[in-house]
Amino acid sequence: MKSKLLNIILIITSLFGYLEWGQDNTSFLFEVEYLVLKNIFTTVESVLHPFILIPLFGQIILFFTIFLKKPHRYLTYIGIVSLSLLLGFMFFIGIFSYNLKILISTLPFLLTVLAVIKYDCRKSLN
Repeated sequence: MKSKLLNIILIITSLFGYLEWGQDNTSFLFEVEYLVLKNIFTTVESVLHPFILIPLFGQIILFFTIFLKKPHRYLTYIGIVSLSLLLGFMFFIGIFSYNLKILISTLPFLLTVLAVIKYDCRKSLN
């Protein structure tokens, strides 16, 4: 049950990454993801980018694990790695550009990843 809860938290925290680009353009990942899902069938070319498809694939995998009786940890790790490509990149952008908003928005996801790894390590030792 705890692994399902951690997967839910991973999905939720991944949606609150904060993006800034240009002069006045800002958005949270859930806003961008809504636009991607809204336009995925009308303008496919606009969503065919690895930084869009791979994290979305990771969220779908994590969402799928919630409905499994016992979520397999490898599926969880595939979801984490897929989402970490984007959120880890955002974390480093926040560090290198000294942008605290971007940096802080990625920390809940990264801390939840550490909690998942710690939980799996404890579970495998027992």
